[in-house]
Amino acid sequence: MEDPEMHALTETLIHGTLATRRDAVRRLAEKGESAIPSLIRLLQEPVENEVRWYASVALVRIGTACIGPLIEAISGNTDTAFRRYAAAALGHLGRPAVTPLLEAMKDADPGARGFLAQALCRIGEPAIPEIQAMLGSPDPVMRECATLTLWQMGQGGIASLLSSVEDETRK
Repeated sequence: MEDPEMHALTETLIHGTLATRRDAVRRLAEKGESAIPSLIRLLQEPVENEVRWYASVALVRIGTACIGPLIEAISGNTDTAFRRYAAAALGHLGRPAVTPLLEAMKDADPGARGFLAQALCRIGEPAIPEIQAMLGSPDPVMRECATLTLWQMGQGGIASLLSSVEDETRK
């Protein structure tokens, strides 16, 4: 059974005014880890994208405690809208999410891998060294994930990819 206050706050994200939604995001973030399951459930519901955005903001404000639960939820839910917002939240968590995202790629389905890669792309430069290290993985799927993720990252990722190829040809 969900805490009545938590329920009221998530309902505010759905039906509130701009001011009450912002306040609800703040209050949910203050609740910390206890708010994570309710916010992930809200992301999974058929709600407007702006509601998912507010829930994602609250998750990011909670911080690194939501990395594991978000990755697990991406693996367990194939809804594209949900995965997009969960990946965006993971990406905004930055550097601390890199290793867990890369670890999750190993066992993820191809669809989930794409969203995990999007989170890494959002993290950007801080993720490049660890992704680049995956290029040497004995697992061909992980090497392909690393290659595609670096490619998707744009200039910085592509430069890193090309540098790795040049290093490999020199050996």
